[in-house]
Formats: sequence, C-alpha cells, structure tokens
Amino acid sequence: MRTKLLLSAALGAMLVFPTISNAEVINGEKLAADQVFTYRLLDDIKSFDPQINTDIEGSGVIRDLFEGLMNEDEKGGLIPGVASGYSVSDDKLTYTFNLRDAKWSNGDAVTAHDFAYSWQRLVDPKTASEYAWYMELMGVKNASQVVNGEVTPDKLGVRAVDDKTFEVTLEKAIPYFASMTVHGSTFPVLQSVVEKHGTDWTKPGKIVGNGAYVLSEYRSGEKVVRERNPMYWDNENTIIDKTVALVINDENQALTRYLAGEIDKTNIPSGQYPRLSKEYPKQAISNPYSCSYIYWFNMGEKGPESLKDVRVRKALSYAINREVVTDRILQGGQYQSYNFAHQKTAGFDLPEIDYAGWTQKERDAKAVALLAEAGYGPDNPLELTLNYNTSETHKKVAIGVSQFWKQTLGVKLTLANNEWKIHTTKQQAGDFEVSRYAWCGDYNEASTYLDLLTSYSGHNVSGYSNAAYDALMVESKTMANPNKNYAKAEALLAADMPFAPIYQYTGNIMLQPTLRGWPVDNLMQTFYSRDLYIVEK
Repeated sequence: MRTKLLLSAALGAMLVFPTISNAEVINGEKLAADQVFTYRLLDDIKSFDPQINTDIEGSGVIRDLFEGLMNEDEKGGLIPGVASGYSVSDDKLTYTFNLRDAKWSNGDAVTAHDFAYSWQRLVDPKTASEYAWYMELMGVKNASQVVNGEVTPDKLGVRAVDDKTFEVTLEKAIPYFASMTVHGSTFPVLQSVVEKHGTDWTKPGKIVGNGAYVLSEYRSGEKVVRERNPMYWDNENTIIDKTVALVINDENQALTRYLAGEIDKTNIPSGQYPRLSKEYPKQAISNPYSCSYIYWFNMGEKGPESLKDVRVRKALSYAINREVVTDRILQGGQYQSYNFAHQKTAGFDLPEIDYAGWTQKERDAKAVALLAEAGYGPDNPLELTLNYNTSETHKKVAIGVSQFWKQTLGVKLTLANNEWKIHTTKQQAGDFEVSRYAWCGDYNEASTYLDLLTSYSGHNVSGYSNAAYDALMVESKTMANPNKNYAKAEALLAADMPFAPIYQYTGNIMLQPTLRGWPVDNLMQTFYSRDLYIVEK
C-alpha cells in the first residue's frame, strides 16, 4: 500500500499561459521585445558541475543549466521538476518519482538511469565532492558506506525501475526528504558526456544539460551567459531568451551600472538601504533571506594554539558588537545573531542563548575576563589573522570587528583579503586562523544549518567535533518535532563556540521596475530564469 502524492495542481499553476513564449501581453502588461535578464555576481563561479559546485551564486547558474526532480515556486513551495509526481511507501522509506518526457540539450531523453548515475557519482569518493555528505543527510540507504569507501557506489539505495521511474530507498524516514531534491547536487548529469570530455565537460560547446538554458559563453572572472534551451520540456512557457551574469566585485560599481540601466538586479551596498528605499521605494527590497554570516575559528591541526582554548573563542565572539554591525554598517534590516540557524526558518523556534540577553557592556566585561584567564593581555597580546573574500561589505565588517577586538581585548588582528576561489580553497585546506563565512540554507528546515557542524560534515572546516552534538543531530532525523534537539544543539555551539555568529541575512536587492517574477517571498531566494520576464517601460 502506498500513499500517492499528486502534484497536478502545482503543475497547472506553472502552466497558466499555454503558449507563453508567443504571448505579447501578460497580466495586462506588454512584454519587452528584448528578453535579456542581466544581473550582478559578486564572485566567479567555482564550477558548473552540479556534483562539484558548492557556492550559492554557482547554484543559481546550475538551476538554469540543469533540473532536478523537484523545483521551488515563488514562495518556496515544492513543485514538479523533471518528476511530474511521486509516491511514498507506508513506512516512508521508499520514494518513487515518475519522470516526465524531458530531454537533454543534445536531444537525448532524460531517464531514471541518469538520476541513478548522478546520485552515485555524488557519493563516489573518486568524485571528491564536498557535498557527498548531503546524500547522507538525505538518509539514502548505504550513503555513508559509499562515502567512506566501504561499499561501491552501485550499492547506494537508488535504482531506475525503468526509464521513467526513479526509486529511492532511505535508511530512516525524513519528513522533508522531497524538499531536499531541489538542491543542485542531486541534479542529473549525462554520463556519456562526462566520460567523453572528463573535467572539460562543463565548458561551453561541450556541456549538455537538461535545464531551461544552455551555457553559451563563459569568461572567467567576467561573465556567464546562458541562452534558451529549445529541448527543454517547458520551453514554450519560458520567456527570458538570455541570462547574463556579470562578475562585479565592487558593489558600488554594480549599483552605478544598475542605476544606468545596464543591470536588472544587484545587491544593495552595505549602509545604503535606507537611502535607496526612499529614493527608489519600488526597486529597493529587503526581505528575510536564509543565510547566516559567521567567522570560523580554526580549532584543527593547522589552527593556532590560542583558538583551541574555548575561553579565547568565547571572548572573541562576545566582544563583537552585533548591533553596530547590523544597525550602523549594514543598515538593511539584518538580524543580530547569537545562534546558527536563521530565525525565519520554517518551523524553527529560536532558542534562548545566554549571552544574547546580555548588554554589550556585560559581554565585553566577560570577554576581557575570559581572555585574561587564557593568559592574554597587554603583556601578551593575542595575535590573529582574519581572512575574508573580496567584497566591500566583508571589508567593512572585518574592519569593524578588528576595532572591537583591539579596543576591548587588545587583539592584534591582521586582515587578509582573497578572491572567492582562493578564499574557499584555503578554508577547505584548513589554511586559516579566523575566516569569514556565510552558510545559506539548502532547504527550508533548521537541519540545513545544524548538520553543518557535525563531525562528518563536508563543510565543517573548523575542526570542531562533539559526539554529543552528532548524537543530537542523528536523533533529530526521526523525531516528529526535532526542535528540542535543535535547541540543545544550538546551546552546545554557544558553549563550544567553533565560530562567532554575527548576523542573519535579509535579501537587500535592487530590481528594475520592468522585471517580473523575482521570488521576493521565497526565504531561500531560489530563482529560475525561466520564471522571469521583462515588460516594456
């Protein structure tokens, strides 16, 4: 006996306009003749390979080039992707996805075999994916054994029942499993293309995807261009013909180009939201965005001895004046943060963290005492290096924190700036002391944050390991209401302080008044170019 989940209503909502690409008027507005969407990227894309990419901006590109089993709508709800629907067994351990008639950009049919290959590829140690652990979080049968090299990838709990039926077997029932399939690491890739071109398979002219767009041009550090894929199953209902992502590190330069009409979407520079919201009330937007901004402390083998002392880590965290960061530096409605999971995450109850209720004066006093206990002071000042990636906002926050630490604790802090690829490579290699980081949710549930700090996480670069923490997160997977465990996990993080939480994001962006379809109400800010369109001025 199986529970059938029908998604026809959601699918119907996607197909409001039967021949939308041929329409001239939508919702009473005339479409612009030039359907080109241009937006700003902060950094270069690390990889166009769904199983290799780890950055948020790369995920936006990959969602255009590839499509997974499920997608998100403009409010973050789950809607069909390559799968037109799915069913779940009574014990909630078997998911069966029914695939629609979709094609790769080269005309080949997209099959369940492609998904089986790609999911096995994700966990295969030979792929060396930083997201291999994600399949473990999804609870897929034998994922951990494959990742650890104990069994071969073909033992992963996935199989193609036939060309149009993809079956997944879980080790434990996870209520939000289906929503986890919107993540790029689970998207299919075409085995024949990967094997033919090797590491070059993602280059323009060689890459083959199943998304609404194909990669037509890529200039490293400059631009990423994708154009309509005529083979996409819903191409007739796609309006944007071309999406151009321009790499612009300087957010003020990006704003200047936006105001000149060269860019349709950009981020608001820190401190400028109040002004821009008054001058451009219909273009400046600030909504909750599922990301948390933190400073990692390297507790690992390559980290400094000082940061292995929890008193030092707590002192550094306490001395950060988060109110100054959010209200004076950023000024975009960001939330002061004393925990990890974003407070607007669905179903998440913000836990009570003791030092969150202290005044800054109390936090500073405690920080001074802790650092003195650890043996640091005027005669033995703490010396550290803080790494951050290129961004005016990251620079301003880093300068602010350096002042907090210097004035309150006498810390001698060296600031080290690197572009994104170098910055993240250093983090993964443990080549840092303190490092700027932001984690954005992969799905709208608190575990997407808290799983990151488990000892088995592929993204836990701090060297932090706590068996009690791991046990809480493992147990939470099968709980009807895991918030109790989440609160305990957050309390452990506050006690062990492997990182300093600083603030939680809002999506502070500028959108041209002619752009339609941007998912402003989606906490994950998950966008698909195929959902956008441009109207005449």
